[in-house]
Amino acid sequence: MSDASGVEVRAPHEEARQGEILTPAALAFVADLQRAFGGRRDELMQARVVRRHQIGEIGTLDFLDETRDVREADWQVAPAPVALQDRRVEITGPTDPKMAINALNSGARVWLADLEDANTPHWHNVIEGQVSLYDAHRHQLSFTSPAGKDYALDDGDLAVPVVRPRGWHLPEKHVLVDGAPMVGALLDFGLHFFHNADELLDRGLGPYYYLPKLESHLEARLWNDAFTHAQDVLGIPYGSVRATVLIETITAAFEMEEILFELQEHASGLNAGRWDYLFSVIKNFRDAGGSFVLPDRNAVTMTAPFMRAYSELLVSTCHRRGAFAMGGMAAFIPSRRDPETNATAIDKVRADKEREAGAGYDGSWVAHPDLVPICERAFAAVLGSKPNQLDQQREVSIGAAELLDVSSTPGEVTEAGVRGNVSVAVRYLMSWLSGTGAAAIDNLMEDAATAEISRSQLWQWTHAGITTADGTAITAAYVRTVVEEVYAELVIAYADQPEAMEALDHARALFERVALDDDFVEFSTLPAYDEYVE
Repeated sequence: MSDASGVEVRAPHEEARQGEILTPAALAFVADLQRAFGGRRDELMQARVVRRHQIGEIGTLDFLDETRDVREADWQVAPAPVALQDRRVEITGPTDPKMAINALNSGARVWLADLEDANTPHWHNVIEGQVSLYDAHRHQLSFTSPAGKDYALDDGDLAVPVVRPRGWHLPEKHVLVDGAPMVGALLDFGLHFFHNADELLDRGLGPYYYLPKLESHLEARLWNDAFTHAQDVLGIPYGSVRATVLIETITAAFEMEEILFELQEHASGLNAGRWDYLFSVIKNFRDAGGSFVLPDRNAVTMTAPFMRAYSELLVSTCHRRGAFAMGGMAAFIPSRRDPETNATAIDKVRADKEREAGAGYDGSWVAHPDLVPICERAFAAVLGSKPNQLDQQREVSIGAAELLDVSSTPGEVTEAGVRGNVSVAVRYLMSWLSGTGAAAIDNLMEDAATAEISRSQLWQWTHAGITTADGTAITAAYVRTVVEEVYAELVIAYADQPEAMEALDHARALFERVALDDDFVEFSTLPAYDEYVE
């Protein structure tokens, strides 16, 4: 469908309640955002390419000379609204009705309503996510499963929703403005803000967001300008929007203060997005030699020197500027069938959350409701009656050398690590291509970052001439042999599911391309979306 405002919706099908979301007024609002900010977004995406080329040439990064005055000046972000002052436990997950209800009822203080990595941009998910959020904000969300089980929101306190739109790099090909695809981030933010900002403020909350994949303070400035513009157009009080930025790229780690400064009146904090951070380190330094080669993914923890430096700098930066420091994901999914595995994994989750609380974080993420009490207890032990640790100033001296000390990471590259990367990535891509962005794999809730780390490690290992701990050379031919073995196992597992078999074939082809082609694909979701999503 199209209208006189130059907006065209080229959906593969009409979704239930689509008309309630894509109203003429809502489409005009998002088209205005696209016209106002789409061109700058395109320029910033080109700036990413230039910067990556520069990193490849000089093999290092440093703090920006041109923003030294921002880092040295005395300033703070706006005080947090009441609803966001206690964020000790945040649960993340997609926005389908069942998962949304479980998250809101989980006892967590915040629900990260994920329209990004735990989602996929299939048209059904784009619309369903907005419908779920619309209903959740009005406390009218419900769901009945195919088996007849009813899900409804509790009468008591619900988690505060914080919405994560897509990253700047992702388009939305189903909505065209003046003949060109919209920026996915502007569509996600614009539709949510248009329909819900007033409702949220009336309920004592606000339009709160998590901003993913930022690579520079200029990208934060673009978001801030979009927030200001949206508030002005709809008559929403300035500063109602609050944004927490995921520091999940190595370039953003060098611009934490500048990012908070750009979002100053709209800033709420920074989050240690550990999995995408590893992907970003690999991506940016993939051809920088052996000193930037990481061991098996599962061997890289937050205690690795370069990860610890990033973590300490984030907490110190946030508290110096009056912003919240949010810890990383506990992705474990408890299994009632395997008590021994359960106990071991929960002990690791508990230790990780206790480490974060002791390091000064104000809260942390979990992926499953059963982990909420574990995280709650870890932070309660440190916080006591306080809602956060903003009063805990932690002065650290972290320089470029510490942030880039990848070579000191303990661990090895193993055959099991190669096989694990292949198996998890192919299975995740199967799920993604089938429309599910949060996939339970080997007792972990995996999202798009999983596939990105796995395939980028394999790309780096093969191109850097790495051998495994037992001396096996990691070549493209060797990886393809492993892919064939994993594929054969999955063929047997899904033999009675024709649709899954089609997704498996596509996942294998996509994986081999993004993991082994000479040209490194910046995000595997871009060709996946372009070529496999209708």
